[in-house]
Amino acid sequence: MPTTISELTTYLESIAPSHYQEDYDNSGLLVGDPNTPITGVMIALDATEAVIDEAVAKGCNLLVAHHPIIFRGLKRLTGRNYVERVVIKAIREGVALYAIHTNLDNVYRSGVNGKIAEKLGLENTRILAAKPLLKNGLPAPDPEVGSGMIGTLPQSMSEIDFLQHLKSSMQVGCIKYTPLGSREVRTVAVCGGSGGFLLPKAIAAGADVFVTADYKYHEFFDADGQIVIADIGHYESEQFTIELLHEIISKKYSNFARYCTSVKTNPVHYY
Repeated sequence: MPTTISELTTYLESIAPSHYQEDYDNSGLLVGDPNTPITGVMIALDATEAVIDEAVAKGCNLLVAHHPIIFRGLKRLTGRNYVERVVIKAIREGVALYAIHTNLDNVYRSGVNGKIAEKLGLENTRILAAKPLLKNGLPAPDPEVGSGMIGTLPQSMSEIDFLQHLKSSMQVGCIKYTPLGSREVRTVAVCGGSGGFLLPKAIAAGADVFVTADYKYHEFFDADGQIVIADIGHYESEQFTIELLHEIISKKYSNFARYCTSVKTNPVHYY
């Protein structure tokens, strides 16, 4: 029996439940009929026209993306911007669009930050900021659900050696970072995407370095000599989410093709 889109998304949401997503988010099935049998799945960080073209060329009728292409209400579909063009193309080509965003960020097991920690070789990991969930009618932090992650390196290393380790492990071209001191790096906090809101938690948890993205100029001052902030870029911090989703889907299903996009959707380029 062919696997339907609904069956796959139900499985994905058993790992990253949709109610774990943040209030502002729009994860879930955005375009398509959930009862459609899957012919193939394309996995990407972003839904773009080029990725949909690639999906069609590979015979895929479902695109699983980390970032939701639809964040705000659409009142018209006239192709006047990239969001509308992607939705129109997806509908025209019969490609369903599914997003698994902050709910995948917020899980400890098989989550975005766990994949970053794995790439960096962190041990003894835990959620940095546990998310309060209702238990017996009262909010209580769940140690397996929340934002960011913190762990330790197998061995301490100098700050500059850690930056080199970070650069090679995360395959980034450059890193923006705050002034270095003479501390040894052992405890590392991470957050894929825009994680600046977690800086106080990282400092309070005793992290030597906080790896994240999307820091603004004045926000770097908030390190205040207590921690090294390492901004590696939004796409760069989350790029291995594609690999993560491929692993998750492949563990359960083998009766349809599963592809990681070859399209680099990063809108930021460096000269």
